[in-house]
Amino acid sequence: MQLPHDEVIPILDFGSQTAQLIARRVREAGAFSILLPPDTPIDKLRALNPKGLILSGGPSSVYEPGAPTCDPDLLTLGVPVLGICYGMQLAGRMLGARIDRANHREFGRANLHIADRSDLLSAIPENTTVWMSHGDQVQALEAAGLETLASTPTCPHAAVRSTNPAVPFYGVQFHPEVTHTPHGVDILQNFLYRICHCKGTWRMADYADTARRRLREQVGDGHIICGLSGGVDSSVAAALIHKALPDQLTCVFVDTGMLRKNERQLVETTFRDHFHIDLRVVDAETEFLADLAGITDPQEKRRRIGHRFIDCFNQQAALIAAEGKHARFLAQGTLYPDVIESGHSVGGKSAGIKLHHNVGGLPKDLAFELVEPLRDLFKDEVRKLGEVLGLPEQIIWRHPFPGPGLAVRILGEVTKPKLDLLRDCDEILLEEIVAAGLYRKTSQVFAVLLPVQSVGVMGDGRTYESVVAIRAVETQDFMTADWARIPFNILAQISSRIINEVRGVNRVVYDISSKPPATIEWE
Repeated sequence: MQLPHDEVIPILDFGSQTAQLIARRVREAGAFSILLPPDTPIDKLRALNPKGLILSGGPSSVYEPGAPTCDPDLLTLGVPVLGICYGMQLAGRMLGARIDRANHREFGRANLHIADRSDLLSAIPENTTVWMSHGDQVQALEAAGLETLASTPTCPHAAVRSTNPAVPFYGVQFHPEVTHTPHGVDILQNFLYRICHCKGTWRMADYADTARRRLREQVGDGHIICGLSGGVDSSVAAALIHKALPDQLTCVFVDTGMLRKNERQLVETTFRDHFHIDLRVVDAETEFLADLAGITDPQEKRRRIGHRFIDCFNQQAALIAAEGKHARFLAQGTLYPDVIESGHSVGGKSAGIKLHHNVGGLPKDLAFELVEPLRDLFKDEVRKLGEVLGLPEQIIWRHPFPGPGLAVRILGEVTKPKLDLLRDCDEILLEEIVAAGLYRKTSQVFAVLLPVQSVGVMGDGRTYESVVAIRAVETQDFMTADWARIPFNILAQISSRIINEVRGVNRVVYDISSKPPATIEWE
């Protein structure tokens, strides 16, 4: 396995929805992290020459039949091991501790009291807040050679440490990787620098170099088709591939009819005229809308859109083959949140939340070999990579746009009149957000057309027209998000303009739900 740095922290993923957050925090701290399946052989771990190991959380209980496990010898590799939640329970059980169902389950914030601040919890306030999500607890520590470092009112062993110098194990029952644990990053940095003695010299430029080498190894002399949407993910993927294999890349932009206003013109100008990339544009609005006629189920929408995308790419591959190029690779801007939410985590245990046409919605008989150079990255890491690759700011900082386009922002059946109406609403929304100086302060802002109509009054007449929802969120990683506190006067201006300028809308509402429990997109 080719790695971009000599300070490696492998993370065994037991199916946690936040496993990649751990990897992200480690990378931010300057060490290179890599997610691996829980059953990774000990010889493979040893060959990585790790500075330390982290065992992630997970949805299982260690005593359940079929619960994921790992080689117990990893605790004697001679490098520090940090177990988080399920990872702490699993390692504790391997060392001889007892795992019991807790008398009081903990989900959400808890008050942590620290008894030992010498290494893992160094410089952390004696009383602090942590984020819990567990129903089991580690008990009988003495039999396992463990000692307590911290506790909560309902979890007496919320952080532990091995008393055996030959087994440098640490465990926390809470989740330091999430933003809800204010000093979580400090705890992870203590593990990396005080315990594992990392130097913190890994940078995104290292990832870019390694990704280019991996691309050359995977593709060889083959030809790649890259599905280009104009969003930051596919744009960075295209730029990375173009840097690695400039003569082996053809970008295909599919005009599905479900794009934002002027999206096609922006893509053509940026990539064909500015970057001089071989760009093919496919007009497929008629075909996509025919596929979606009468379809209201959001997952079925995604499946049909994904299949039609592949049909378009197959047609382009045939045309490219006629030019003497064998296009057997399909590149996509898939990110790790897409992978996790589609139930395709490294550990294979995460729940499937929704299908993405570039992850879970692809046909089983796909004629291409997938190339996904951004698969291990979060959105903010992709933007950092885009800066390393020299992409312009207006591309790097564009708000995300889903692969299925406006189809998943129209609840219910997708039709051309609905698309035109939503496009007009979305354009007004973004104009006002930009004018207010909020575009870079928000992570994603968009309009949603709801499948209801409401009574209104315009002039002296009664109306019965559509309802549009506004969604604006702030987030660092798109795995969790909070709704943006847009000033009321700006919301009022947005609402007034949409209702007055877009015929067919008489009510605008604002979505104030966070992720979780909601997702960012409505479908």
